[in-house]
Amino acid sequence: MGTNRPTGSLYTKIENRTATIEFGHPASNSFVSELLDRLTDELKNISSNEAVSIVVLKSEGDRAFCAGASFDELLEISTPVEGTTFFSGFANVINAMRECVHPIIGRAQGKAVGGGVGLIAACDYVFASEAASIRLSELSIGIAPLVIEPAVQRKIGMAGFAELALSPTEWKNAYWAQEKGLYSKVFSSIKEMDKELDFFMSTLASYNPEALRAIKKVLWEDTASWSELLTKRAEISGKLALSPSSKEKLNSLKK
Repeated sequence: MGTNRPTGSLYTKIENRTATIEFGHPASNSFVSELLDRLTDELKNISSNEAVSIVVLKSEGDRAFCAGASFDELLEISTPVEGTTFFSGFANVINAMRECVHPIIGRAQGKAVGGGVGLIAACDYVFASEAASIRLSELSIGIAPLVIEPAVQRKIGMAGFAELALSPTEWKNAYWAQEKGLYSKVFSSIKEMDKELDFFMSTLASYNPEALRAIKKVLWEDTASWSELLTKRAEISGKLALSPSSKEKLNSLKK
């Protein structure tokens, strides 16, 4: 059963050199700013933990993996500074994932939207169920997927990113995501996925930690500029959220 806390939940379990980070929120595992900040801090802590060799990133429940950033908080943006701060949440998490010295294995049990797709793209290897469809809905709500673009484009190429970003109301299924390189493996059920994930993690944890860190470093070569790049993207996104057309669209979507 998922959390009912309005600020979400975040738990970490360390066992057999594996740190399992599980996040949750009652709104389809979406992220409020506080939860993004907590995840960023946790990733930094795990990165410096010598008892850890690998990381699993997962979400609560058996439905959505992640619905992206909080829509309620997006509606509340009223100044450029607030906009930059809001969009910096996912920028900080992606950079923390990039800078983490341990390989991060994603577990996507269900649908991912917007920033949730960015989280998946920032993982180094991803297990997914057939239910894990993806969508970049940003254009349909008056903004653009700028902060997560570097991570998504790095995995599926610019053509794949364009196909997602320019069709914001269209879901792409898990096999499309696997074909493009976003998912490493896709399974017919969550049970089957978790069985294979457990075996994979057990095997990976037995490998030389120094070799795993070396692989992680190679996987993220030539991304040092992202610290500055994602901050700039957050600033642009914040301004977009304040534009009259975006505000009109966002207000029309209020329940």
